[in-house]
Amino acid sequence: MNRLLAVLLILTLGGACAHTQKKSDPESLPPVVENFHKRVRWKDYRVAAQYVVPERRRDFERTLRERKDERDLDVTDYEIEAVQFVEEGTRAIVTSRFEWTRLPSVTQQKETVTSEFIYRDGVWMLEKQQGGPFDGDLP
Repeated sequence: MNRLLAVLLILTLGGACAHTQKKSDPESLPPVVENFHKRVRWKDYRVAAQYVVPERRRDFERTLRERKDERDLDVTDYEIEAVQFVEEGTRAIVTSRFEWTRLPSVTQQKETVTSEFIYRDGVWMLEKQQGGPFDGDLP
């Protein structure tokens, strides 16, 4: 009887601890990625920057201002191609295809972009990005 009580107590406490741990929510990632891409597409950089991890947000915003991206960058198309969860689902690598022009060039650029999103404090945030119009802005 005491063993049964001990097992039930352990299971109850173990279950309670499991519910208080912050696990990632894979279902919430696609809307975050889509919204970031949409904001960039429509030059809503103020909102797009809110998807960037706080420690890199100011640098990202400063670079956008210095390059005059609100005026000169035109993302004409994007497509999310793949999402891979790593590090027990707390990080995601998103592969997208971007098409854009940045004045003074009128040549349309097409490139595969790799973005790393991290799940922190209950939300997905953009931590790194390689390729595309923001290559190097989130090292």
